[in-house]
Amino acid sequence: METNWYFIQFITQEELPMLNEAEVKSALVSSVKTEKNAMNFYQIAAKQMKDKDAIATFELLAREEREHAKHFFDKCTNCSDMLPPFDEFIAAPPEKNSEWLSDLDKALLQKFDDRKAMELAMDKEKRLAESLRAMAAKIEDPAVRSIFEENAKSTENHYIIIESEYARLMGMVHETDIDTFVRE
Repeated sequence: METNWYFIQFITQEELPMLNEAEVKSALVSSVKTEKNAMNFYQIAAKQMKDKDAIATFELLAREEREHAKHFFDKCTNCSDMLPPFDEFIAAPPEKNSEWLSDLDKALLQKFDDRKAMELAMDKEKRLAESLRAMAAKIEDPAVRSIFEENAKSTENHYIIIESEYARLMGMVHETDIDTFVRE
């Protein structure tokens, strides 16, 4: 049975056997693609947003997703048969049929605003972090496993960044203001 790693962000740990060398290669390639899709998601969504701080947050996340893609790409030393050179790959047009971008396209057709963009981003980041952790658990090579674990941690940090910006945008008490409100 061959596993399709294309939708890596939605695979759970229970569904994954320990990966053989070819499957690790496929997982790395899929991860490069997923991170590029996330980068394109943030770039496109930022262009549709109105709040300057929300835009800045999404632009930051787009840059970090590019870095994540590069980490996976660099670890995939024998993937030239599956991926073009990194800069060429990153510069390619967005993959419109990716789940990240098709969900964004659906949201853009509905009532789209900064709040909706952040809600969608939080969902995507949460699911991706879970899948990266599940994938890491199925990789024996410590160096490759660490790339997945490090990216899972960074993805969890993305969730926290978006959650904080969402709270600010919605006028919620920011975590840095909690002490002020508790004392008053």
